[in-house]
Amino acid sequence: MPIYEYICEDCNTKYEKFIKNRLAEVVLVCPICGSQRAKKIFSLFGSSSTTSGSSSQSGAGESCGSSA
Repeated sequence: MPIYEYICEDCNTKYEKFIKNRLAEVVLVCPICGSQRAKKIFSLFGSSSTTSGSSSQSGAGESCGSSA
């Protein structure tokens, strides 16, 4: 069940909306100004994974120019 990001076309507020069914009619209401004029914006999602108890993010715990 995805969460979509929108931006209000009246006040430029970014907000999220949890959509249970992508085929359902969704009424968007800006949480700041109450406008129903919004457009969907491209959003990135985050994920993380671990292997052997360590993070898979590269560069963790390393400093530039250090030699082992």
